[in-house]
Amino acid sequence: MPDINRRPAVADTPVPPNREDTPKGLALAVTAYVLWGFLPLYMKAMSHVGPIELVSHRVIWSVPVAGLLLVALGRTRDLKAALANPKMLGMACITAALISVNWAIYVWAIANDRALDAALGYYINPLFSIALGAVLLREPLTKIQLAAVAIAALGVLVLVVEAGSLPWAALGLMVSWGFYAFFKRSLPIGPNQGFLLEVLILLIPALAYVTWLGVQGTGHFGVGVSDTMLLACAGVVTAVPLLVYANGAKLVRLSTMGILQYIAPTMIFITAITLFGEQIDRGRMIAFPLIWTALVVYSIPMIRQMRSQA
Repeated sequence: MPDINRRPAVADTPVPPNREDTPKGLALAVTAYVLWGFLPLYMKAMSHVGPIELVSHRVIWSVPVAGLLLVALGRTRDLKAALANPKMLGMACITAALISVNWAIYVWAIANDRALDAALGYYINPLFSIALGAVLLREPLTKIQLAAVAIAALGVLVLVVEAGSLPWAALGLMVSWGFYAFFKRSLPIGPNQGFLLEVLILLIPALAYVTWLGVQGTGHFGVGVSDTMLLACAGVVTAVPLLVYANGAKLVRLSTMGILQYIAPTMIFITAITLFGEQIDRGRMIAFPLIWTALVVYSIPMIRQMRSQA
């Protein structure tokens, strides 16, 4: 899932000065979120593959996809400048580590019948980002934002009380993506270049791990036709939604992206209960409506802004 608050210093294409929603931007943004919504189906098909192995292949096969796009856009100079900048490279290492952790938790959650937790994590992520900004950046919270965060926290508390333990997968996704978005704000490079930079940083450890699995005879790539083809597609299912989103986000208003971002977790939620057969216990029956209420409260200012700008 993307960072709707990110505003890169280096853009791939000009941003419309009036920040109006364009048909192309809406089509790209909705397409990206729908693709993310279908991602659990791919992850479920690969549930027999370990999370680290699958994440490694996501990294490896994303490099040529993102690299070809960057060459086509003629933006390789920005990437070279980033690689030569120690400060930017160090920040990219942090974001690369966070996104790899986020991917691994997501893969594990889907494989272990925790898709509802994955949906929960991405539902509450915007509210966590608000709280993170308030704590780390001293950004003041409005009364509506404070109420939304409090309601969401109550929902998580209900889950903890009912289950007797923390929803680790949901919280892991929330925290890893929240801090990824936080540090991404400080990475002054365009979205396409930034994504390629991150996967290039992760490429060496990913190749080393996949090679080690091959030597041990425990890897899945090259063993069967089905697994090999699906693993080779990992780059497409990883890079394409991110790149489609990155280019669509520049052509719609920030408030619009804030509303559209709920498409993916809603699709994950529906998939979990209809296709994966996950159960909604009493804790989830209480917690999810609380989270949805918090999101409605959180979205009120954005909806008002959209109406006033229409």
